[in-house]
Amino acid sequence: MMTRRHFAGTLLAAAAMRAETPEERGNALKDKLVKALGGEQFLNMRDRTEEGRAYSFYREQLSGLSVVKIYTKYQEKPGPGDFPAVRERQAFGKKEDDAILFVEGAVHEVTYRGARPLADDRLQRYIETTNRNILYIVRKRLREPGMIFESPGGDVIENQPVQVLKVTDPQNRTVTVYLHRSTFLPVLQRFSLMDPILKERREEVTRFNKYRSVSGVMWPYDIQRERDGEKIFQMFAEAVTVNNNLPDKLFMLPSGIKILKKDV
Repeated sequence: MMTRRHFAGTLLAAAAMRAETPEERGNALKDKLVKALGGEQFLNMRDRTEEGRAYSFYREQLSGLSVVKIYTKYQEKPGPGDFPAVRERQAFGKKEDDAILFVEGAVHEVTYRGARPLADDRLQRYIETTNRNILYIVRKRLREPGMIFESPGGDVIENQPVQVLKVTDPQNRTVTVYLHRSTFLPVLQRFSLMDPILKERREEVTRFNKYRSVSGVMWPYDIQRERDGEKIFQMFAEAVTVNNNLPDKLFMLPSGIKILKKDV
């Protein structure tokens, strides 16, 4: 039963929240998010390796499955054309025979046939989705001039109590992130992108589940992506390690490899 003291305390708390601006609440929530992800350990993460299985879907039906190993190395500065400050190698198969390299403005699919530059729309999608990824934002973009963090308050999403964080970058790109009310870890993010082929906006949703501590860094071992309400990708990590001092050659095309015609 609520006493007068409890009732008065609730009113004072509500009044205090109303007195805060959305940006003040957003910056306070951002600080809790950073702490939840590991604080300085997360902010100083140099590289990361994820091993597991990746699933692709088409119209909610499984269309592909592969053993995958994702190597990620953070860079000091972004690349050309707003390319994220990161290098990434997605290697497929137990022998890692096939791979996709995301390096400083260029993306190549590497197979035994050679290296094929990916289509411009796929490159642009990678740039846009990475720059809006909340885990990348926390690692590389927190101090970027012009970043705005706002919070309208709490909500309930998919039966989970959450705090809502809206991030807007200097290019006016926005992402809405839902943080678990108790842990302050991201459980879901959403934003919309213009489809260059369909010429219409499509909603992109990412779900983060099964966080584990990796050398002081909290990382989700289950990541799912949806587009317009349909699941398109899911990765289950079996092992994640950080700060492995990944060599630069891991992100370079093999010497003398044949460059194939670009995808269209």
